[in-house]
Amino acid sequence: MHLSNRQLYYQHLAVPANVPEALEINKAEGIYLFTDNGEKYVDLVSGVSVSNLGHRHPKVVEAIKNQVDKYMHLMVYGEFIQSPQVQLAGKLSANLPASLDAVFLVNSGSEAIEGAMKLAKRITGRSEIIAFKNAYHGGTQGALSILGNEEMKYAFRPLLPDIRFLEFNNFDDLSQITEKTAAVFVEAIQAEAGIILPKEGFLKALRKRCSEVGSELILDDIQMGFGRTGKLFSFENYDFVPDIITLAKGMGGGMPIGAFISSKEKMNLLHYQPAIGHITTFGGHPVSAAAALASLEVLTESNLIEEANAKGKRFKDALIMHPKVKDIRQIGLMLAVELINKEMAAQIMPILLSNHLIVDQFLFNRSSFRIAPPLTITFDEIDEIIEKVKKSLD
Repeated sequence: MHLSNRQLYYQHLAVPANVPEALEINKAEGIYLFTDNGEKYVDLVSGVSVSNLGHRHPKVVEAIKNQVDKYMHLMVYGEFIQSPQVQLAGKLSANLPASLDAVFLVNSGSEAIEGAMKLAKRITGRSEIIAFKNAYHGGTQGALSILGNEEMKYAFRPLLPDIRFLEFNNFDDLSQITEKTAAVFVEAIQAEAGIILPKEGFLKALRKRCSEVGSELILDDIQMGFGRTGKLFSFENYDFVPDIITLAKGMGGGMPIGAFISSKEKMNLLHYQPAIGHITTFGGHPVSAAAALASLEVLTESNLIEEANAKGKRFKDALIMHPKVKDIRQIGLMLAVELINKEMAAQIMPILLSNHLIVDQFLFNRSSFRIAPPLTITFDEIDEIIEKVKKSLD
């Protein structure tokens, strides 16, 4: 018997949540997803900040096809000089401060966090790691250890020891960072908490405290990197420089890739005691690296990043006055639309879907929903979508 895709999905695909009415997508282009029965949906999530250039950007597709014609996986990364990897590392370094000049390519955001965690322990010889409440850093056991929400992790304990959590935007809590602290992980903007923006001077005070005690400041820019905030990297909005930065999601233009980046001097510590301090079979896969390089070239050579704030404000200004909207927190083309209560936010999700808009809620803020379309969205498309969102709210 020949099973349909839908039957196979429900019988054999392991997924992290029960989705009784999953859409079957057979094509995606720009900001649109097309289902098997020909319906067109607007992607207002960008695959959770992955498709920052939209779906199947022609430059990215071309780079993938060109690289597939040359070679795919050769060897665990490091033994051979592979053009897509080194060109990507060079282009990233050229767009980062001088102290962030060595790029370790990995497969995902969670792995970037794991690598950064190991590097910080190797640099400092310390074990304590500090993170913030309501922070999301990934699903592997190290990343889960610093995830600031007990509900998502109690079933998997014991996790890493020596973890401490502070309140984001609480200046007094920074005194808990001491000479015992190997690293502090922070998002410049707390994403899954519902786009919580930093208070004036908070990130600079955090930077100062880490420098005073010799702790590595690690920026998780996995969701907010690659133009999402109106800057290539989110820290550029706040005038501080992290010791290590972790990237993924929007990095690959739709292909899986991640990175942790620090100085060459610090990265070289992974060469010995022990040798091969971090290793990853598919990290820097040539096809993903080629896609990431093409994506980075499009972002840095176009006006998409500069336009992100104006596009985000277009949404905010049009929706903030709606009686069911309590607040909108926005930076670049990333918005949290907070409704009057959690019940209303849950009720609007199927209504938005019925109006062919793909949105989602935040993991740790259930009264808000996310608007984060591809940066390639046009102002005309935004105006059309605003009318549909208002209709859904009504």
